[in-house]
Amino acid sequence: MDKYLSKLSMLVLGTSLAATVASANGGELEKVMKARGLTENDVIHAAKTYNPTGGRDEFMVFSSGGQCGQVIVYGVPSMRILKYIAVFTPEPWQGYGYDDDSLKILREGNIRGKEINWGDTHHPALSETDGKYDGKWLAINDKANPRVAIIDLNDFETKQIVVNPVFKSEHGGAFFTPNSEYILEACQYAAPFDNNYHPIEDYKETYRGGVTLWKFDHKKGRIIPKDSFTLELPPYMQDLSDAGKGVSYGWGFTNSFNTEMYTGGIEVGMPPNEAGMSRNDTDFMHVYNWKKLAQLVKNKKNYKMINGMRVIPMSVAVANNALFLIPEPKSPHGVDVSPDGEYIVVCGKLDTHASVFQWSKIKKLIDNKEYAGRDPYGIPILDMKKSLHGQAELGLGPLHNQYGKDWKDGEIYTSLYVDSQIVKWNYKTLKVVDKVNVHYNVGHLCGMEGKSADPQGKYIISLNKLAIDRFDPVGPLHPQNHQLIDISGKKMDLLVDMPLPLGEPHQAVAIRLSKLHPEVRYQMGIDPKTGKQHVGKTLAGQEKIVRKGKHVYIYGTLVRSHINPERVTVNKGDTVTFYLTNLERAEDETHGFTVDDYNIHASLEPGETVAMTFKADLEGVFPYYCTEFCSALHLEMMGYMMVKDPNKKYVSAQKLKMKTMTKAQLKAEYDKAVAVNSATDAVIQSVVKFLKENHFEKHATVKNLVTDALDQYGKIPAQKKQSDAAVKKGDYEKAVLFENMIWQYMVKTADVGIRAKDLLVKEVATKQSPAAAEGERAFGEGGCGGCHVIGKVSSGPDLTGVLQRHENGEKWVKDFVMNPASKYTDPYVKSMIDYFNLKMPNQHMNEKEVKNIIEYLKWVDQNANLF
Repeated sequence: MDKYLSKLSMLVLGTSLAATVASANGGELEKVMKARGLTENDVIHAAKTYNPTGGRDEFMVFSSGGQCGQVIVYGVPSMRILKYIAVFTPEPWQGYGYDDDSLKILREGNIRGKEINWGDTHHPALSETDGKYDGKWLAINDKANPRVAIIDLNDFETKQIVVNPVFKSEHGGAFFTPNSEYILEACQYAAPFDNNYHPIEDYKETYRGGVTLWKFDHKKGRIIPKDSFTLELPPYMQDLSDAGKGVSYGWGFTNSFNTEMYTGGIEVGMPPNEAGMSRNDTDFMHVYNWKKLAQLVKNKKNYKMINGMRVIPMSVAVANNALFLIPEPKSPHGVDVSPDGEYIVVCGKLDTHASVFQWSKIKKLIDNKEYAGRDPYGIPILDMKKSLHGQAELGLGPLHNQYGKDWKDGEIYTSLYVDSQIVKWNYKTLKVVDKVNVHYNVGHLCGMEGKSADPQGKYIISLNKLAIDRFDPVGPLHPQNHQLIDISGKKMDLLVDMPLPLGEPHQAVAIRLSKLHPEVRYQMGIDPKTGKQHVGKTLAGQEKIVRKGKHVYIYGTLVRSHINPERVTVNKGDTVTFYLTNLERAEDETHGFTVDDYNIHASLEPGETVAMTFKADLEGVFPYYCTEFCSALHLEMMGYMMVKDPNKKYVSAQKLKMKTMTKAQLKAEYDKAVAVNSATDAVIQSVVKFLKENHFEKHATVKNLVTDALDQYGKIPAQKKQSDAAVKKGDYEKAVLFENMIWQYMVKTADVGIRAKDLLVKEVATKQSPAAAEGERAFGEGGCGGCHVIGKVSSGPDLTGVLQRHENGEKWVKDFVMNPASKYTDPYVKSMIDYFNLKMPNQHMNEKEVKNIIEYLKWVDQNANLF
């Protein structure tokens, strides 16, 4: 086992730390492995994916959420889920669809006046600059309804939903062009572009496919519908797309199935669609010059206006040499352009090959007008063999591709649906390099920026459709399974399974974490949905209730730990709008808001303003409160909305006669409150002194915390002014309340300030040795912190300097920790027991743990001035 530990240490951490790990584990790792039945590889895989507390991932993944209509965000290699982004469906926690501002976004997705409250997110796409992911915007399509949404990666929130007015279904979206000029969205099931009835017998004549090119404003992050257009295509079932880059920049590629144009008819004795739609040996890849089409659509003679969308007919595209077809393996389900744009890889679900087309050959055929024929709609067909670089035999059910870091040498990865494998192969030499089994029936796969012009390699994620026996049983509906595969070595290595129990995640994209720079708070009073100041922005002191006819507007604020106003009275039948602003500046101090029984909810991040409008159609008393646990006084952060019937007369209940405090008693309570505040302020000032002496401003994270603490502290003078005014009037009851509010602000200040101090200590202290770090962990996990607080007397003595208090201090401390009862009669220990009225318990630590704790105490002494 010692040899194993040494080997494991070198594999996981490197040779230089091998001895440290082997000596520090104290046999604990061996025990865990034995108890859980873990192998050496299991532990190595765990180490490769583990993130310690506060650790960060290298990549972030945006995965479609499938039928949940959302986007799932998780890190790699940890595979930790970080966020669900609400897109096409209401999401209560974030208040998406429950407040006015997010509901407006959701309602942009209505189709022909019909509310749509579910979606099937399918293909996420990251905005690009020069073909490389830039971390600005995320687009995603809805397969269930022909829609595309835009998500702002500044705050990970949906900002726009656009409905395709001519498609009745789609699958092949969303795909950015290399500089985010357009987003490609391909139709799937052909249907008439207009909204009229057309019999299925007219399929070839009136049903159509197409590709919509949504014009995208990369600076504002919005689709511009009026500048967008659709290319009419035959009623073949268009599928996925990719935009050319590098040498093929300006062109788009969309594959298809059902070039047979079969329409089924089981009910009238015809073979089902699956038979008729896969009869031909090949289908068609559509090749189109979007740059030329974008110029053509500027002239009205080149398009038809259908349902407000400019549609370029096939005939116009063909006449201007902007649309071509190439035969491809039947029922393809992926088309992936290489990072330099020279190769286009297509896989057919019903073929065992991957077909590698070469752009230079395709372009030559186009330039020479060398056609193999035309389809029934007059579109030129290029010869398949003359367009191919070659084909590679991969296995059963090849689907999707991702390029590796060594793409210039031909590195590529493909999912095999039927074989349940990922295959690594070379798209230049057409040779298979490696295969790894996955569980089970993989669809898409996700490389690290693997479809950009700058693939990073390192990992591939297999997005499996089935889980079967992989996880604990939860009933007939199993989770999906995303599996992380290490591709950095010669052989692919499957590291970890991640169950995803939210919809059917279909496709995912990954980006380096270093490219993302999201905000941690909003500018005060902002409407995140528009990026502009909210009409309901309300600052402290501006709270008010305004009635305009039968519409009542409440301008309110939220801050730990109160909602202002706390009482609102309206008439039954009134329309009520709450405008609420979160006044917090502290990071992660989110507040929620709801009125019981009224089906509204909002999530307010620091600085955000939201609006909630509803009809007060229920008489009665309805508490409203903060729904996000935000502070120790979270439950007190509430108020009442009282709805009265204007046609009723109400008789006030008899008031109870309560015993009141005397003025002297109130004065004593006031004096006590002032004394407590003075003592608390002394603590705050000591923290401030420490922060200043150690130049907190040099450390960005600490500086942000100090800013938040001072923001809370800055609210105290206004409260003190009101307290003094109350004292001057002799109203000690109100003065006590204001002093208590001062104490609340001081506690909030101290809370953030002490966090800043603790973080600064770590920044400026001498670096811990591995043994000291293990000792700190043992100190915490062993329960020592329950009585001992480093730097101060608590339930037990301060341990700073404990090693110098006794002759041969290290041995004394070791003996005491290992067997406390042996020293209960020691005069020093007895005095401590008498003072604290507490005996040191036996924590049953082993010698290694105690030795490490002593190393930690040495580190404490080295940095005693910081505690």
